[in-house]
Amino acid sequence: MSEKPTSCVLLADRHHRLAEGVRGLLETAFGTVVMVADHASLLDGAARLRPDMAVVDLSLARTSGLNWLQELRRRCPDLKVIVLSVHDEPSVRGAAMAAGADAFVLKRMIATDLLAAVDLVRAGAEIPDTPEAPAAVETLDAKEE
Repeated sequence: MSEKPTSCVLLADRHHRLAEGVRGLLETAFGTVVMVADHASLLDGAARLRPDMAVVDLSLARTSGLNWLQELRRRCPDLKVIVLSVHDEPSVRGAAMAAGADAFVLKRMIATDLLAAVDLVRAGAEIPDTPEAPAAVETLDAKEE
C-alpha cells in the first residue's frame, strides 16, 4: 500500500493491551484509529467523529445485552460495525448480528480474520464468524448475485 487510507475507524475495547494490538492491525487499513474504552465514549465518539467503521468488543458495556449496539445503530445508522468477542456460541453471534452488527469476529481469530472482515464489510458483505476464507468469499459472492 503506497498511501495511507484517509478513512477513520473507532476502536472500542476496555482491555488496553488487546486494543493496542488491534489498533496496530487497523492502522494498516485506516488513516485514523480512535480508541475508546467505554460505552459512553463509543456513542459520543461515533456521533462526533462520524467514522467509517467501528470495531467494538461485545463486552464493552458492563451491562448484559446489546442495548449499546442498538443505540449505536439508532444514532449512526450508516456506521459499519464489527463486533469482537471471546464467545463462539452461535447464539451470541446471532444476537449480535440481529442487533445490528455487520460482522462478528472471534477475538482468538483477530490476527487472521479482522482485516478480511474490514474489507468485506467495506464491500457491503456480512461475513461469518469462522476462520475459513472461502466461507467469507461465498458470502460476498452471494450478495453480488
